[in-house]
Amino acid sequence: MNQAMKTIEGWYCLHDFRLFDWTKWKLATETEREHALYEFKSLLHKWESVETEQNGSHTVYTIAGNKADIMFMVLRPTMKELIEVKTEFNKTALADFTKPAFSYVSVIEKSSYSQMAANPLEDPAMRAKLYPTIPKAEYICFYPMSKLRGEKTNWFMLPMEDRKRLMFEHIGTGKPYSEQVRRIVTGSVGFDDFEWGVSLFCDDALQFKKLIYETRFDEVSAVYGIFGSFYIGNLLKPEGVHAFFSL
Repeated sequence: MNQAMKTIEGWYCLHDFRLFDWTKWKLATETEREHALYEFKSLLHKWESVETEQNGSHTVYTIAGNKADIMFMVLRPTMKELIEVKTEFNKTALADFTKPAFSYVSVIEKSSYSQMAANPLEDPAMRAKLYPTIPKAEYICFYPMSKLRGEKTNWFMLPMEDRKRLMFEHIGTGKPYSEQVRRIVTGSVGFDDFEWGVSLFCDDALQFKKLIYETRFDEVSAVYGIFGSFYIGNLLKPEGVHAFFSL
């Protein structure tokens, strides 16, 4: 049997994409719209308190293109809490104006391609990666991905040393972008349809294209990468909520 890569996991993650019913929103009374926004901002304030107490994190983005209008990315210590966050939003008045477009469930994952400390959770740098505050960058790029398991080309049947070599090459390609583009990689085997979710954060959306294009030429992507849909969003700050939903 080929050797499996050992992983260490952190907070659970939900990417929740919603379409917004602007027609229904226009037909609502001003009182109904104000109530929905007040309730939504109160929920955001509750999430901010959770983040301040370092018991999770969240961010809200408006989405380019027609795949969705808005996205919530939420981190919580347990899967149960993740479900509670989704349910709590679904009970709000604003949720009545939305329709689910796409979602992705995963958990922050770090693999042992590089040497880990004997007790990784005692390493402050590792803890910061496993239990992060989501960057409040201007833009997000999210996409799910898997590794090929074809009849002739199968990532999971490569020897460990080959997988390490290919991943180090891949990491090296992205290193020049590391100061501009931050990332959170989550594992989703057994949780969702792909095997990983990748969330990239940057203040210049063009850097997403440049980074992902360059890594396309890495063998690990060119031969073994399988990618889902890409979602690009712009940060929606709490103070910008009224402006975004105003008519």
